[in-house]
Amino acid sequence: MAGMRRLELAEALQLGPGWRHACHALLYAPDPGLLFGRIPLRYAVLMQMRFDGRLGFPGGFVDLRDCSLEDGLNRELGEELGEAAAAFRVERADYRSSHAGSRPRVVAHFYAKCLTLEQLTAVEMGAPRARDHGLEVLGLVRVPLYTLRDGVGGLPAFLENTFIGNAREQLLEALQNLGLLEPGSFARLKFSARP
Repeated sequence: MAGMRRLELAEALQLGPGWRHACHALLYAPDPGLLFGRIPLRYAVLMQMRFDGRLGFPGGFVDLRDCSLEDGLNRELGEELGEAAAAFRVERADYRSSHAGSRPRVVAHFYAKCLTLEQLTAVEMGAPRARDHGLEVLGLVRVPLYTLRDGVGGLPAFLENTFIGNAREQLLEALQNLGLLEPGSFARLKFSARP
């Protein structure tokens, strides 16, 4: 991931007091729905439109008052997503990766949490009442995990948006590693989506 180096979690936690830690989570749920009655949705994956107009994942900086990375992440999820985030907890078992950038000295920790479709829908419905809605978070968006017949619409078009930091790469890596895309579609995506 450009400008960032991948770290093991233990290494990231040993970086010292000059480093800040940010945690973000991809929330997803199996979705049996069909778009237009024929295109399988497979999964619902949430991202958010940030205050700066870029796409990212819910989460934020861990504070000194947080006992762990996951405590900080869950606090941030409550602030950004509202009361529905209390129905689940992101745990260490949901951890995916850590990346460090030298300027600013920030380590970005990434998690992926599988919810039920009912939990995910409750998050979407309750998010406009969250503390940070309209401030840090302008709204939630589902990632289209399909490609339309024209080869551009759907996920390829979505990937042309502007993402914060390495959120685009985190999304693609998670979609591939969690098996959220149809078999063979990731290989087609790598060649059609910009780096």
